Amino acid sequence: MDVVFKALADSTRRELLDELFREDGQSASALGARFEMTRFGIAKHLKLLEDAGLVVTRRRGREKLHFLNPVPIRLIHDRWVSKYAEPWAAALSDLKSRLESPMEKIFEIYIKTTPERLWEAITNSEIRSKYQFGNTFTSDWTPGSRFEMHNVKADSPLGEGENIEVDPPRRLVQTMRALWGEDVKAEGTSRITWEIEPVGDSCHLTVTHDQLREGANDQLYGGWPMILSGLKTWLETGETLTTPGSLMYA
Repeated sequence: MDVVFKALADSTRRELLDELFREDGQSASALGARFEMTRFGIAKHLKLLEDAGLVVTRRRGREKLHFLNPVPIRLIHDRWVSKYAEPWAAALSDLKSRLESPMEKIFEIYIKTTPERLWEAITNSEIRSKYQFGNTFTSDWTPGSRFEMHNVKADSPLGEGENIEVDPPRRLVQTMRALWGEDVKAEGTSRITWEIEPVGDSCHLTVTHDQLREGANDQLYGGWPMILSGLKTWLETGETLTTPGSLMYA
């Protein structure tokens, strides 16, 4: 290993390996033409790389050609990197799977209200608590700002995230991480998009909850029908829903 690290310590030798990686099987003359260095200097560097096993040579007629040999570097990887790389590879594979086949939940509802009142009901903590299980939301509702979801019956936040896109009164995009139990914490971060479209004297509200893994815990998205029904009821009648689920944490 010492001779490999010594060979790799020099920037010129690393550049020679880069050249062989780009085009394998080059002569010393061809390699030397790419460096401002004498042929003797190039030959000396190549000899050190050959002694380290990083370069192998083959005679082709009168020419001596140089080929990159990655085995010594692979041995370094196997000795010190592989046990760390495997978990990362598994995590990246899981991320790839999550991004390629995510689960997406879409909820739509028509509410007789204005876009401005609907936006206020989504971003005003006191109003939000009336239709989302008594939960309050603290945030300044600016792009890049954080939000936290709290409940008077909980000692710590029930959720947290970031406001990615804030375009009142039309569109709000947020990341969200549930914190109310270890099972939902393990699900990681998902995304919630609120889209408001005026339709006559009403609004078409679409809530898209995506970037969920396939088979994600339904606690993350199962409450949306009740939340949106409560939102519609409050905006249209001023009343709160009295279903058991709506009152669960109120």
